[in-house]
Amino acid sequence: MAFASSFEPGTNVKAWLHQVLESVFLSSCRRRVRERRALDALGSDPCAWTRGDDAPVMRALSRPVTSALEQLPPTFRDVVRLVDVEELSYKDAATELSVPLGTVMSRLHRARRLLATALADPPARAA
Repeated sequence: MAFASSFEPGTNVKAWLHQVLESVFLSSCRRRVRERRALDALGSDPCAWTRGDDAPVMRALSRPVTSALEQLPPTFRDVVRLVDVEELSYKDAATELSVPLGTVMSRLHRARRLLATALADPPARAA
């Protein structure tokens, strides 16, 4: 069994087994949904699998967002640009910035909070 090594003797075997079965079930459900979407796409367009992903819909940021983004420290600004604007995965952004994946996630969280504060209504900023 693939998960046998994750069981710690002396712990609740029933709870562990329930967690393993739930994970396997959810993974199979997600896989079926992905397969169904892929088959639906191929049903309507047989060449869909040969095309790359669509380009991001958004072409430009609004003035307030651009201004707030420019006010961020460069480390935060770069991660927001890569992940939120250019729609890179966290892993690709980490590679691009030469930092660990956790650093990208942490910087992105902080940057989004800073942006939300900068873009909030003036009464909300004072609170």
